[in-house]
Amino acid sequence: MWTRVLEKNQQRLQSETGARSNPWGGRLSVALVYPNNYHTAMSNLGYLTVYQLLNSREDCLCERFVLPDREDLPGCSAQGKGKLGSLESGRPLSDFDLIAFSISFEGDYLNLPLIFELGHLPLYARERSSHDPLVLCGGVCSFLNPEPLAEIMDAFAVGEAEMLLPPLMDLLQSSDETREHLLAQVRTLPGFYVPGQHQPGDAPVRRQWVPDLEGTASRSFIYSEQSEFSDMALTEISRGCGRGCRFCAAGFIYLPARERSLATLLPQVEEGLCHRTKLGLVGAAVSDYSDIDALSGAILERGGTLSVASLRLDSLGVEEIRALKASGHKTISLAPEAGSQRMRDLINKNLTEAQILSAAQLLAQEQIRNLKLYFLFGLPGEEQSDLDELVALCRKILHLWREAGRSQGQIGTLTVSLNPFIPKPFTPLQWAGMDELKALEKKSRFLRKCLDREPNFKLNIEPLRSAQIQALFSRGDRRVGQLLPLMHAGKNLKAACRELELELDELVHRTRDKDEAFPWEVIDNGVRRDYLWQEYRNALEGKLTPRCAPGCKRCGVCG
Repeated sequence: MWTRVLEKNQQRLQSETGARSNPWGGRLSVALVYPNNYHTAMSNLGYLTVYQLLNSREDCLCERFVLPDREDLPGCSAQGKGKLGSLESGRPLSDFDLIAFSISFEGDYLNLPLIFELGHLPLYARERSSHDPLVLCGGVCSFLNPEPLAEIMDAFAVGEAEMLLPPLMDLLQSSDETREHLLAQVRTLPGFYVPGQHQPGDAPVRRQWVPDLEGTASRSFIYSEQSEFSDMALTEISRGCGRGCRFCAAGFIYLPARERSLATLLPQVEEGLCHRTKLGLVGAAVSDYSDIDALSGAILERGGTLSVASLRLDSLGVEEIRALKASGHKTISLAPEAGSQRMRDLINKNLTEAQILSAAQLLAQEQIRNLKLYFLFGLPGEEQSDLDELVALCRKILHLWREAGRSQGQIGTLTVSLNPFIPKPFTPLQWAGMDELKALEKKSRFLRKCLDREPNFKLNIEPLRSAQIQALFSRGDRRVGQLLPLMHAGKNLKAACRELELELDELVHRTRDKDEAFPWEVIDNGVRRDYLWQEYRNALEGKLTPRCAPGCKRCGVCG
């Protein structure tokens, strides 16, 4: 079976364009691991950007590691002789100086025991010898809550790669210290958390972020037919969001909001159009970009088309819609997030029902055929009346969508995606508990009963148990990392928690006290705790807060 995996890797390499890995010999070697399959890894812009950053250094080489495809895993797991090898050279993890994990989603934690098993390396840091490579964790999860993986990883990169990688690579190049002494040196670098050497009472590790995006590029450097965005070249136009939606981790851990100028982006657009005819614009709120119309126009003028990662209902304009339509878009996604005004005010969405309906009407008039809407349910204090309003809003949008479709001679599809609310670290709602699973199941049944049989309508609800697992790893402490090998061995979450005497309600569903210390506060995200607490109080009282802006000084970062 390993032969089949190697053959697939070679086929993938041959079909890629743009990949650059420096040759072996006299260079610091980095194994860049994405704990999921090739398709998912190659769809992650952050992962590809780190690969480019490392291989742009002449003193460094970086090769990619991903999980074998699902159909190939049984043979790989059972056959103990083979080892997980890199895409580029097939070398095993143990051949590299540094193993760097890029983790964006808590669900991928479940794949870590398998990766270490296939790599023939101990899962826990304490079991690895001085001859084993250092193991580093980067990506969003490393500066959201590193504690569940604190006994697995040697170190965490807390923040944005452009700031963190150069000093780390310089240190590793120049040091010939033993493992413990080397980690002690890593610990002195800004933005690096070394759990094994972090003592109670030590200052939190401060998140590092790029003050000015103008000198950086985060775009498609490798093009593969086997990715979610195979037909487009991705370009990050902005980072962070100042709107302050109280449930959104990305909106707080990437503060302050920053943009690349149009002058900086145009050469990146032209480079992307050399490889693909469609440009994918990436940002937390693409329609908030200050030069979105000029950028869209520039892409169309150069013979390209465009796709967007996200749109804001209240900043959606006709020109933007027409640019997307000219690019062949038949489906647009919007995120009202909550069905009732009370719940939208709780999460600080700053949207009214009239604005939501107006945006849907505008899209229908411009003959965008299909619409996808994202909603949360299970928010703090949610009542049956809030669910009733969510159903009513969906029906209103569906009605106007059908009416517009009939007048145009083609009725499209309205898709609603419902996701249970998960309280995330470093957000105002970090004090809230996740709704109990039984309550979510009851709400899910009600929403299906009301909406599932509507014509021209699709309803998708995220699996509730998967959401509970995500919440556990998002909010847990070091103990929850011990669940991973048990769940890898086949135990379900409840059985694994019982074996370790962990209380799910305590870790996931409990409302936290104001002054309670959180596991993730070994990280200093820069956002003031008192600001987050006040925002939590504002949420419970239904008070709205204006968006963050440079110099606002409220949150502690933007000012």
